[in-house]
Amino acid sequence: MGVALLGLSRVIDAVTAFLGRQVRWLILLAIVVSAANSVLRKAFDTSSNAWLELQWLLFGAAFMLAAAYTLQKNAHVRIDVLSSRFSKRKRDIIDLFGHLFILGPFAIILLWLSAPYFVDSFREGEASSNAGGLPVWPAKFLIFAGMLLLVLQMVSEVIKRALVLAGIIHEPTPEALHGHDPADTTPAGGHNE
Repeated sequence: MGVALLGLSRVIDAVTAFLGRQVRWLILLAIVVSAANSVLRKAFDTSSNAWLELQWLLFGAAFMLAAAYTLQKNAHVRIDVLSSRFSKRKRDIIDLFGHLFILGPFAIILLWLSAPYFVDSFREGEASSNAGGLPVWPAKFLIFAGMLLLVLQMVSEVIKRALVLAGIIHEPTPEALHGHDPADTTPAGGHNE
C-alpha cells in the first residue's frame, strides 16, 4: 500500500514541479506585455484594455498555477517563531492536521464552487465589461485549475507526511521522490528531530 501511495505522490509531485517551473515564464511575458503597452501608450498615444487585462490574466495564471508548487516546496507562509521550537515529528503532525482539516476543506470547497463558475462563463461566452476587453472565462478557469492542482498536491503532501509519521519512509527528499530511487519505502528507523 505504501509503495502505491508513494507512486501516486511521485506522479503528482512531477506534474506540480513541471508546471511550477513553467509558469515562471508567465511573469516574464506579463512584464513584456506591460512594457509594450507602456511604450505604445507613451510613444503612439494608443492603448487597449485587452493589453491591461492580458497583463493581469498572466499574473493571475502565475499565482494560481504556482500555488501547488509553493506547497510542494514548503515555501508557504507559516509561523516560524512557533514551528521552529517544535520537534520534526510534531511539525509533521501539525502539517498533516493542517492539510487535512484546513487546506483540504478550503481548497475542495473552492474547487467545487469554481467549476460551475467557469463552465457558466464559458458557455455564455462571458466577456469583459471594458471596451475591447478579453473573454472572462480563462481567468475563471485558472481559479478551477489552480484549486485542482492545489488539492492534488495536498494529497501528495498528506501521503508523504503519513508515511513518514508511520515510519514507512524516511523524510522525503527531491531525489527520493522524483526518480532516483522509486522503491525507497524502507523503514525510517526513527524520526529526525
